[in-house]
Amino acid sequence: MSTRGLTQKTRTETEMVLERAMVTRHYLMHWDLDRCVGCQMGPLVCPKDAISHVAAVLENGRMVQKQSVDIDPQKCILCGECVEVCPVNAIDMTVNGEAEIPVRKYEVFPEFMQSTVFDPETFDWKKRKFVIENCPTGVISEDKKAKTLLVDDEHCIRCRQCEVASDGAFHVQQPWQGSVVLKKEYCQEGCLACADICPTRALHLNEKNEVVLADYYCIKCGACVQICPVEAQYEEYEVSVESQGVTKVVKHRRVTNAGQLPIWVERWRVRHQAVKSGAWVQALLKLASEKEGMVEIDRKRALRRRDLILALKGGNQQVGAEKE
Repeated sequence: MSTRGLTQKTRTETEMVLERAMVTRHYLMHWDLDRCVGCQMGPLVCPKDAISHVAAVLENGRMVQKQSVDIDPQKCILCGECVEVCPVNAIDMTVNGEAEIPVRKYEVFPEFMQSTVFDPETFDWKKRKFVIENCPTGVISEDKKAKTLLVDDEHCIRCRQCEVASDGAFHVQQPWQGSVVLKKEYCQEGCLACADICPTRALHLNEKNEVVLADYYCIKCGACVQICPVEAQYEEYEVSVESQGVTKVVKHRRVTNAGQLPIWVERWRVRHQAVKSGAWVQALLKLASEKEGMVEIDRKRALRRRDLILALKGGNQQVGAEKE
């Protein structure tokens, strides 16, 4: 039996691949499961509910098996919405061997506005090792010939640790604006799972082995909420979506016990190129809350915060050196 036109899935411990070979178009989607943190974004945005959450395995409050996602190849239409919103760049997609995200190519989804820029003129080069070692994804390297630091922009997750480590020589623009709140009084005793899964050091363990929040480093992925053993409770509500003269009522879910959760992430808005699309409107309704008046953490104040420096690898030594 021919498999032409059917989506085939292969999965190992480190990767998941979806492939659909058609007469004129050959789709290939690759998930790097080492990078994937099993966050909320892909399952939330998928228009066909093809992506499901694979729970982590916890023992004594620590993660022993990483959470992840799985895909139903019969539901997936290879639209690329998950590729566009993945906060840790764990997914890439090609069509006929060339990089392509269909929803962006056909202007159904916008391109997110995000960047990481380095200014070598304002950088204290004594800190180059400190900066490179504090990139959680290892995308910063030194070009000695050009006397600069290079960033693998395709895999940068915009965590802003390089900003603090470099005293502002790096400038990072995150796509998502929002907040993260840690309420340790609601944590289960001995649970440190959120720090285990956090792809940045927004949630980390201090010298007393306690979970600490460095909010400026949060990329709003929501992986911490997913792994937390204190589960969110939901209720359904209806929203009217209008696009191109057509109004449609769709059902969504919202959390009813956010105030009683140990960790909670909100996304208020996203920086993106202009696009008018019903698919994007529905995705945004699922991904973002309605708190339009909220204000993002101020960069200038963040660069002076001692707790953010201490959260970095070798941060204690860095603070000590600055005092001398």
